[in-house]
Amino acid sequence: MKALRLVAPGRPLELHDVPVPEPGPHDVLIRVKAAGICHSDAHYRAGVSPAGPLPLTLGHEVAGVVERVGDRVIHFQPGERVCAHYLATCGSCAWCAGGHEQFCGTGQMIGKHRAGGYAEFMVLPARSLLALPEPISFAHGAVMMCSSATSFHALRKARLKAGETVAVFGIGGLGASAVQLARALGAARVFAVDISPEKLALAESYGAVPVNARSGDPVAQIQAHTGGRGADVSLELIGLPLTMRQAVQCLGVMGRAAIAGLTQKTFEVAPYTEVLGKEAEIIGVSDHLMGELPELLALAGRGVLDLSRIVTQSVPLEARAVNAVLDALENFGGATRTVILP
Repeated sequence: MKALRLVAPGRPLELHDVPVPEPGPHDVLIRVKAAGICHSDAHYRAGVSPAGPLPLTLGHEVAGVVERVGDRVIHFQPGERVCAHYLATCGSCAWCAGGHEQFCGTGQMIGKHRAGGYAEFMVLPARSLLALPEPISFAHGAVMMCSSATSFHALRKARLKAGETVAVFGIGGLGASAVQLARALGAARVFAVDISPEKLALAESYGAVPVNARSGDPVAQIQAHTGGRGADVSLELIGLPLTMRQAVQCLGVMGRAAIAGLTQKTFEVAPYTEVLGKEAEIIGVSDHLMGELPELLALAGRGVLDLSRIVTQSVPLEARAVNAVLDALENFGGATRTVILP
């Protein structure tokens, strides 16, 4: 089968011919129908977030059709439409049993620690799969498994309550989902912060108040919009020290900043004025949870989460096309979300 693989950090992905993987007793072999290209994949390729062992097939946003099942798999049959929770975990440790499987000691993320979905086929434990409802396309189902799911997890971690205000920093695949999900969860107002007029227009079409960070300080703009009260919740989805600090600075009293963007750099806060004096919180967001995905799929099935204007580009399973998308993501450009259609 064909697979796009990372062979060394800092080098373009390469298309290789590799054997079709064999499913174990508890595994499912998936024929990949769509694989999302995430900003995290650009980080893996660059070595910002180490992936391996190499060579490794990338791709952690995956949807497809069951091709074959292991001897002990009873909940899935060949031909079923599925989407993949991107963590393969033990299912029995204290973290898994407690619903925090992202901290499983033996857990592996597809496309980072084990072969992912930039390929024609992929193997994953059956417990990491969900049925993909018929109204949801493979492309949308794939992208939901990371960008939408991470945004949903971030809002839940931030304990968003109905009637609160939310500031979303970065209107890419995660941010465009976050705007819709925040409104679905009852946010009174959502401020969308970006420098791209096109992305701000997209967020505004979803009901957000656009905040153009190129034309002025976004913190001052959010303060002006809220009469100096600030935001109750902020989501940082870019991974830049500047926007991380702004996500904290824009908070009001008892505000919560959920930080999901990836970076190796640090950012500064003024402890008293920005955190202690307001009893504000800075919350780390790591991945998402299998238990959150059924609700997310239900929201998409009802049309509350609409990805039709978020997934705006598709490319074939070819090295040149996929590397070009990753190049654009490294420079914070490109389509809102791109999927590979093998």
